[in-house]
Amino acid sequence: MTAEPPVTVGGAPLRPEDVVAVARHGARVEIAPEALARVAATRTLVEGLADDPEPHYGISTGFGALATTFIAPERRMQLQASLIRSHAAGTGAEVEREVVRALMLLRLQTLATGHTGVRPVVVETYAAMLDAVITPIVREYGSLGCSGDLAPLSHVALAAMGEGRVRDAGGVEVDAADALAAASISPLVLREKEGLALINGTDGMLGMLLLALHDLSVLLDTADVAAAMSVESQLGTDAVFAADLQALRPQAGQAVSAANLRAVLSGSPIVASHRDPAVCTRVQDAYSLRCSPQVHGAARDTADHARLIASRELAAAVDNPVITDEGRVESNGNFHGAPVAYVLDFLAIAVADVASISERRTDRALDPARSNGLPPFLADEVGVDSGLMIAQYAAAGIVSELKRLAVPASVDSIPSSAMQEDHVSMGWAAARKLRRAIDGLARVLAIEVLTASRALDLRAPLHPAAATGAVRDLVRTVAGGPGPDRFLSPEMEAVTALVASGAVARAALTTTSENTTTSEGTR
Repeated sequence: MTAEPPVTVGGAPLRPEDVVAVARHGARVEIAPEALARVAATRTLVEGLADDPEPHYGISTGFGALATTFIAPERRMQLQASLIRSHAAGTGAEVEREVVRALMLLRLQTLATGHTGVRPVVVETYAAMLDAVITPIVREYGSLGCSGDLAPLSHVALAAMGEGRVRDAGGVEVDAADALAAASISPLVLREKEGLALINGTDGMLGMLLLALHDLSVLLDTADVAAAMSVESQLGTDAVFAADLQALRPQAGQAVSAANLRAVLSGSPIVASHRDPAVCTRVQDAYSLRCSPQVHGAARDTADHARLIASRELAAAVDNPVITDEGRVESNGNFHGAPVAYVLDFLAIAVADVASISERRTDRALDPARSNGLPPFLADEVGVDSGLMIAQYAAAGIVSELKRLAVPASVDSIPSSAMQEDHVSMGWAAARKLRRAIDGLARVLAIEVLTASRALDLRAPLHPAAATGAVRDLVRTVAGGPGPDRFLSPEMEAVTALVASGAVARAALTTTSENTTTSEGTR
């Protein structure tokens, strides 16, 4: 799928970019030799405990509310297989391939720590499935984000056993057994502890968090670019973005966004045209223009906090029970998804607010009472043409949904497993709604970029800044300029693709000085 270098699992903790490379771009995985040695050593310990007449949770007992039930040795392989089959109970639409691959990679990382007690063949099988691009079909609903992402991880484990359905490298749905055979991978026959080790983790919600942070880094740079285009095209001032003013409130993200706005607007003839107080008598711009760095910057700081939590989780070995460095087998609560769930919900709030201020900037450009000389709705022949009127409706509808998606999932809890699992994180649900919110933000920003590009054209013969002009020219490769009404939806979709790919941010920020500060991953 890709020419990217392979990602090593079982050495240093995975980096966020490693997860994106494997999940989204199909990078291959390699197991560090020392990881297989650790795995083999802890497996020897588990096999010794399996022979102990005293019960050990997950090794010689049932699970959850059945943890006190002793399982005879001859029934333990059936116990592990039954666990996976019964827990592979997801329902709803298929989860995206990149999410499933992220989940598989993160579970593989935990298996490779040697803290789970599986055999080396289990580690090797998961790596082989990733490299063969065998993607188990995982369903939308089934995880409560506690005791791990149980149902999603169980669907993956079921496929490793040669059961259930998967997508092959070409995206065709086939039986797992056939896909494994085609890749010369032997189905797993699970032994003591292994079924439990394959499903007790926060891997699904963490994978979606890492993918969202990658996308959000691009979108926050794009939000700065879009805001600059709106400020310029609506004859706003860049004076409020001055570094000394921003330094009076030393918020890190705000400083980054303000620096981006200054750089993107640098040298703008449009901005220069109304600097003279005799030409422009407005004292100050509306909040949606003037306060863009404050809102975008707060979102940046929120994303930085989420990255910190994600980095800690990437260094974790989440399982229950877990094998400690001293060789103890201990039950624990590290599978609880609260740390990840909280930041997923926090990001959904930030995403909704960035989209909200973007939509307000778009609306100002379309209102002749507030746009400082632009025609109503940027229409060609007002009355006959509606211009971008309904594009703003689309943005408003998306923002309304993003506000609903900002309602936190992590404050909810529904007890399960006969009250043994009586408080859960709902982190999987938080991650699912954040993915939808990220998509919505890209669309709202695309509508602002499309609107601002047309507004800049309508300021002719004045020219925009080099950076905003570069974005306007990029937009013109997929969307026409001012003129009579035409079928607008394809243009909106095309600009959305430019936004989501990072092309809009790159067009502006690579035109500015090399010293421009940007978010992670956009240079």
